[in-house]
Amino acid sequence: MSNDKQDKQFVTEITPQSEDFSRWYIDVIKKAELMDYSPVRGCIVFRPDGYEIWEHIQHDLDRRFKETGHRNAYFPLFIPESFFEKEKEHIEGFNPELPWVTEAGGDKLEERLAIRPTSETMFGHMYSKWIQSYRDLPVLINQWANVVRWEKRTLPFLRTSEFLWQEGHTAHETETEAREETMRMLEVYRDFVESFLAIPVITGQKSPSEKFAGARDTYSIEAMMKDGRAVQAGTSHFMGTNFAEAFEIQYLSRDNTQEYAHTTSWGVSTRLIGALIMVHGDDRGLALPPKVAPKQVIIIPIGPPKTRDMVVGRADELFAELKKAGVRVGIDDRADVRPGWKFNEYEMRGIPVRLEIGPRDMENGVCVLVSRITGEKKQVALENIVTEVQNMLDQVQQEMYDRALAFREENMHQVDTLDEMKAIMEEKRGFFIAGWDGTIESEAKVKEETGATIRNIPFQLDVQKEKCLVTGEPAKHTVVFARAY
Repeated sequence: MSNDKQDKQFVTEITPQSEDFSRWYIDVIKKAELMDYSPVRGCIVFRPDGYEIWEHIQHDLDRRFKETGHRNAYFPLFIPESFFEKEKEHIEGFNPELPWVTEAGGDKLEERLAIRPTSETMFGHMYSKWIQSYRDLPVLINQWANVVRWEKRTLPFLRTSEFLWQEGHTAHETETEAREETMRMLEVYRDFVESFLAIPVITGQKSPSEKFAGARDTYSIEAMMKDGRAVQAGTSHFMGTNFAEAFEIQYLSRDNTQEYAHTTSWGVSTRLIGALIMVHGDDRGLALPPKVAPKQVIIIPIGPPKTRDMVVGRADELFAELKKAGVRVGIDDRADVRPGWKFNEYEMRGIPVRLEIGPRDMENGVCVLVSRITGEKKQVALENIVTEVQNMLDQVQQEMYDRALAFREENMHQVDTLDEMKAIMEEKRGFFIAGWDGTIESEAKVKEETGATIRNIPFQLDVQKEKCLVTGEPAKHTVVFARAY
């Protein structure tokens, strides 16, 4: 079979994005073996490649958390029902999604236990015990955990009944310190998502109807997928004293008076994996930024059987050299699979750089590096292999960010009226910049007629709208509307 035919056969197993984006997404995550469906509704199995992406996310974020003074702890999976009753807005926000444990060991429980949807209440209870004086503040704790929210409609990685995440919960002496923490962690998320995952984001404040249940203010980073929809890639919440009052987190102040602590919470989850796939993937499959890719380089020896042992031997040496330099590298020396098929397979799996070496290359002291993103083939000297590979990995990382940013900019639309927004939505995908009068009614009307919500009120925009797209009244904010996952 020719390489062209192999290529066609391989790629036709992935639905083109333009034909059905949702089907493309499922095809890619299944074919690339990132996940599989479990026998439990709405829950997935993370296969090793999918879980390793999460491990790289964890490792880099954990480093950033510790650099900003946070420590990890672990809190129970089960939360007493009475805890939720203490913060009414919080339980109302989560109630439809809460699974409950009602019996255990053959006995009915005296009090129902919720399976953790988030841990504000449990942290609040423990902080009320641990915090007695201003000397006990600040408390800066993060938890890596699983959470459960019984979703009616699920999509692997982006919306599942059980997912993995981190949740930071901090307590502070003053509102100023707590607000500084809220914004500090939002910036940690922005920098991480842009520099590590190569995903450009819009940073801003959530509208009151979109803020976290029980928070005073919620801030988010919003990313655009290739179908024009938004994914909320991370959130940071300023809680004020809401949870401190509900759980009696009080401390003796410097003035010898009892005061409530000011708290924050912030989190990102495995939905980042879904965003990663939808931002960077293409009709050939996954495209993974080098910093997060389980394998950064795949080595493929090429050549006739008579030179095979010699070429594989040299490939093994290159493998060892790159591995020693800290590159996550693999080698495919299967003799019964044609090189063309291997090329297609590893492109589909999103490996950023392919290294090809054959007998003629060895004679000339060179090999060929191929970029997953541009397809650029570069002949490089074997004596410089580590430097050349690291340079190409850096180049691929930057190109992936630049491409994602260019795509977002091409699909940002400024609109003045709701009718204009609806007309553009029929023809184009993307985000819509518009004026909003700040009322719940106007926000609800846009959602009702278009399915789009206010993603956030951006901190930085080149344009400021003067009138509300719904009422024509003076705009209180310039906002980003989009349909979202």
